[in-house]
Amino acid sequence: MTSLDLVPGKITTREEVALSYGGSVYSGGIVPAPRSQSVFIYSDPAAGEKHGYTFDGWAEEDEFGPLYLYTGAGAVGDQEMVRGNKVLMETLTNGFAVHLFVANGKVPGKKEMHQRYVGQVVLDPVEPCIERQAPGSDGEMRSVFVFRLRPAEDAPIEVSAADAVKPAMKTTKVKVPRRPRNVKVPAQSGAKGKQTENHTTTETVANIPGGPRKVRRREGQLCMAFEEFLEAAGHECASFQFTVKGEPGTLTPDLYDATDHVLYEAKGAATRNHARMALGQLKDYQRFIDEPGLRLAVLLPEEPTPNVRALLEGENITLVVQTDDGFSGYPLQSPAV
Repeated sequence: MTSLDLVPGKITTREEVALSYGGSVYSGGIVPAPRSQSVFIYSDPAAGEKHGYTFDGWAEEDEFGPLYLYTGAGAVGDQEMVRGNKVLMETLTNGFAVHLFVANGKVPGKKEMHQRYVGQVVLDPVEPCIERQAPGSDGEMRSVFVFRLRPAEDAPIEVSAADAVKPAMKTTKVKVPRRPRNVKVPAQSGAKGKQTENHTTTETVANIPGGPRKVRRREGQLCMAFEEFLEAAGHECASFQFTVKGEPGTLTPDLYDATDHVLYEAKGAATRNHARMALGQLKDYQRFIDEPGLRLAVLLPEEPTPNVRALLEGENITLVVQTDDGFSGYPLQSPAV
């Protein structure tokens, strides 16, 4: 029997939560509490902002509803899927409840913070975590995990505008890495994607709309399959991100081929709407890439209609389509001189 009722909007402290539900008071932002089969997440966007990144907070609501972004544990160097990060990721399968708190000012006369209870959340079942580049406490850029949290089914939450992802302070221009070399086209052998924890099946079991989720899953698989295909050809692939002043979050293209200097945007369906979205994203990304000669390409899982193909060609965007034995449209033609 616990003495603390977790009601969205309630102001409490980590100590009060630990006394009632278990877990440590001073063990980082992700606190496991096996006694109550819970994991408590303590978010403090202001702390991240001091280090130069603004990932944490409510992101723009998408077709699946509210989405809270939470940066994982690890202050220096690339974050690893261990300790608290691993604990949070394992809630996808172990049934532990995840409870989200946001810092709400200092406790008078103490160093600790008040915590405002937001509500019970779950990791997004299709895309639970993404990787971003951010400075560590030492000022060095490194890779961090950004967990994607949704309200738990039928669980009340408090969504506050004050907790929205903060707008970027500046617009970043990207100078992309280029690694030209002599390469060969690999045999067209299906280019099957790597098996990873997040993209091993075409569907997922979840109480959410299935159609868009399946498309998103196919998009991830397609991107991995093509990256593996390029690497087999001796290419180097890279990823990057950039911010836009006054806008929250980051822009992150799907795939960059550093060997051929090509930026790809992948879509999980070959419909006109998906192709138009990819076209718009590529044109937008191109504005922030500070290097001439960049080529743009759309990656689709199947052949679109002739009119959609003509739309992309008219915008000087190459189309690459996955086939039964590889990819059609690759290798890309040499850029015009």
